[in-house]
Amino acid sequence: MKFLKIFFTLSLLFLIKPFSSCAQTYKIKTIVIDAGHGGVKPGARGKYSWEKDVALKVALKLGARLEKELPHVKVIQTRKTDVDVDWYKRAEIANDAKADIFISIHCNSMPKGNHTTKGTETFVGAYRRINEMDAGLRENEEIIKDKNYKKKETSEPTEPEEQILLSLYKSLYRAKSITLAGLIQKNYTDVNKRVNRGVKEQGLLILQRAAMPSVLTEIGFISNPEEEDYINSPEGQEEIVTAITNAILQYKKLVEI
Repeated sequence: MKFLKIFFTLSLLFLIKPFSSCAQTYKIKTIVIDAGHGGVKPGARGKYSWEKDVALKVALKLGARLEKELPHVKVIQTRKTDVDVDWYKRAEIANDAKADIFISIHCNSMPKGNHTTKGTETFVGAYRRINEMDAGLRENEEIIKDKNYKKKETSEPTEPEEQILLSLYKSLYRAKSITLAGLIQKNYTDVNKRVNRGVKEQGLLILQRAAMPSVLTEIGFISNPEEEDYINSPEGQEEIVTAITNAILQYKKLVEI
């Protein structure tokens, strides 16, 4: 009965918090932007451009826009130049910063011979691999308010209430990731008039290791000549940045109220 009481209490806390006065204390403070690929890992290739270069340009422009729109929010880039950052390191940067949002920027591509597929899609981590978030959560001592895992002989939570709390955080972050991904796709479609390929789940390592709401957004198909021109153009990149920024502002309003 004790464990059931703890579970229902914590569940109510997470479910009711967005509608209660205590939600006023939560503010998004840090956003991490990840430009996919880089260095010796260039990603997909179009007729004249590489994914790593397009992703970096969009990521830097997005960071600049967010700093302007949200001056009180810290914006961190996982890379600012053409360097290869390990997948684990990208998630580690976000975890160490105790980020509130993690967004990874990528370009899509189809196999050789398919030059017509187009549109945007945004990924969240696969539910079947949600346990991979545990490591990041346990490293962030402030998340588990009354426990200090670094002082324990084992990094595994041993008390049932700790396990319940970890489970609730993982579920909460997944739900928020889906919300943010949906808003990004909606803005791509409604504002930019892009083809909407939807919100999808996939066991992407970079999302599974990030202990916060996290998405990976594919801004267009570099294998499609028309979209390659779009994602490389200043106008296209401006539209992409605007769509993502609008989604973050809408998401911020939702979770902070």
